Amino acid sequence: MCLLFLYTNPNPSADEYCLVVASIRDEFFDRPSRRCHRWEQNDQIVGGVHVFGNSIPENPWRKVRFAKRNFAQLLSENRKIANKEQLVDKLLEMMSSEKEQSYESVVNTTGAVGGGDTTRAQRVVTSHTNHTSVRSAQQFTRLAEVGRLETPKLEGKYSTGQLLLHRVFGYRGVTLFPWMARVYDRDVSHNTNTANNNTNSNRTTTTTTTASTAAADEASSAGYNTVGREVRGHTHTYYQVLIDTRDCPFVRTQTEAVTFLGNQENSRSLYAIPGLDYVAHEDILPYTSTEKQPIQHELFDKFLMLDPEKDPPYSPRETLRAWQEKNHPWLELSDVHKETTDTIRVTVIPFYMGCRHSQNTNVYWWRYCIRLENLGETAVQLRERHWRIFSLSGTLETVRGRGVVGQEPVLSKSFPAFQYSSHVSLQAPSGHMWGTFKMEKEDGTTFDCRIPPFTLESKPDANSPSPNANT
Repeated sequence: MCLLFLYTNPNPSADEYCLVVASIRDEFFDRPSRRCHRWEQNDQIVGGVHVFGNSIPENPWRKVRFAKRNFAQLLSENRKIANKEQLVDKLLEMMSSEKEQSYESVVNTTGAVGGGDTTRAQRVVTSHTNHTSVRSAQQFTRLAEVGRLETPKLEGKYSTGQLLLHRVFGYRGVTLFPWMARVYDRDVSHNTNTANNNTNSNRTTTTTTTASTAAADEASSAGYNTVGREVRGHTHTYYQVLIDTRDCPFVRTQTEAVTFLGNQENSRSLYAIPGLDYVAHEDILPYTSTEKQPIQHELFDKFLMLDPEKDPPYSPRETLRAWQEKNHPWLELSDVHKETTDTIRVTVIPFYMGCRHSQNTNVYWWRYCIRLENLGETAVQLRERHWRIFSLSGTLETVRGRGVVGQEPVLSKSFPAFQYSSHVSLQAPSGHMWGTFKMEKEDGTTFDCRIPPFTLESKPDANSPSPNANT
């Protein structure tokens, strides 16, 4: 749930109020919706167009406690108000009701100093109208003690049951088991875009013999079908982890990114395991919890049991071992590909999901996880994606589109990383993918950020997995 306050007056006097409630929205404010658009047409709203444009696409506030924090900060920045905590609570209560009330009545009942406009009840989360205020509000996060940090391991692996904080995304989690992956790190900047931009269609497929040969030549000449030989890989430890469900709404990563194909042979249904992630060794900040239930996840008690004599004090249950063994082919992390362009690092991890029979044709499915991270100081925004997908059958597809998974994320110093997952299917057992993200800087200039090429390799046929941990 993501909602917004707008200013009605940028410079309120002593007897004026500066807020009006906008509208309900269940996702980030990338652009106006019909429901929101009417607020932009209201002459009394100052700066509404900027709010619903891309000047603050970094809305991280999805819960009431963040609304309280940011609204209280907004009040303190604009005027001195006594009992502002009570005012915040009362306003949020008012906005969750169906009644229309005035801020003045709320102020009178709370004893706070203020007054002004009437607002219609809505569910809301507060925000500001510029990046500076966003960053300022972030500095006023209330801290809650969750445990004691331990020294990260420079050598060796973390054991099953290790509690962790994610170094980049900040969520609480627990390790289940390690994976040994081959990491192919290009870590170079490219000045040219190798993808073919001559097509005007959203998605084009070349299938003729001559074109297929040209497609193969393009992939080969760029080195995209020799990923392992072109870049020397090194072995690195990753971990399968459970994410604390309390933190899921606040992290800039999909928490339902690990998906499975349905059990039916001709089914294209996908099943997700919420709160499952892959974390590199260096991204783990180990800690000891002060809570009786350190991680809230439906699989925590099914997979782990308390073992006070052990460090960490959790041991794997037989359920976890059986689940890992059964789903190993679909969970296994084998290759990781990295590349940096102009301070933007892109990491890609592909996973084979299985094969399905559709219209007398075998269709092979993969999911791929992509993480973008801004290693610099200047904020950039992802505007477009451009993929090239080469199949062993000789076809070359071009896929273009706005943003990724319905978003155009901003990578800034405050929120430097974004992670998402998607899927691809081929009518061949193997192929390759590569491409670019069009990134926009704060001054409006754009550049192409390379997506490192990676292989799509199938595995021997096996029964489809079940995401149910009980089977």
